Amino acid sequence: MRRPGRTSPVAPAVTGLAVAAALAAAGLWTDDRPAAGLPAGQPGTVGAAAGAKVMAPGIRPDAPALAGADLDGRRVALGDFRGQVVVLNAWGSRCAPCRAEADDLERLSRQTRADGVRFLGINTRDPDRAAARSFVRAHGLTFPSFHDPDGDLLLRFPPSLVDPHAIPSVLVIDRRGRVAAALGGAVTDEQLRPLLTRLLAEEP
Repeated sequence: MRRPGRTSPVAPAVTGLAVAAALAAAGLWTDDRPAAGLPAGQPGTVGAAAGAKVMAPGIRPDAPALAGADLDGRRVALGDFRGQVVVLNAWGSRCAPCRAEADDLERLSRQTRADGVRFLGINTRDPDRAAARSFVRAHGLTFPSFHDPDGDLLLRFPPSLVDPHAIPSVLVIDRRGRVAAALGGAVTDEQLRPLLTRLLAEEP
């Protein structure tokens, strides 16, 4: 499997519509079916980021086990957040759309933490941690990020969920460790919040 090169230019971010289309072709996206465990009449999907939807619980793929060092060399693991909704954000310090979404992500992280949401980054394309740490300081990010300069962690996800050559991207993972939504391109508070609200309303 070909890995993203260290010096290749940042590829244009895929749109949420393209991700949704790929998932629809694979039969992964729901339509208007209510999700199991939700009250009658509650919508089974939430539109966000140009058409991204929440997958029905029965067809959500398990997220791969991710573990490694963060930007300060401390160990971090996705499994440590089991039981909480996780927003997994892939970003790079030289990526303009990543800069555009960073403040919204940090604000939403602070506002939803008490509700049971955790944010976790995957920093990619930055061989030097110093550039990534400078990005974190500039945007006041308080959530940890894996240091994944070669995209090894991103390659553990199916390409229908995340394109390791295109950043930024967001995966929303439910309390049971399953990928519930995939969004390509920069996201906003208004696009991401409804997905989190939907997942927090599900039975643990």
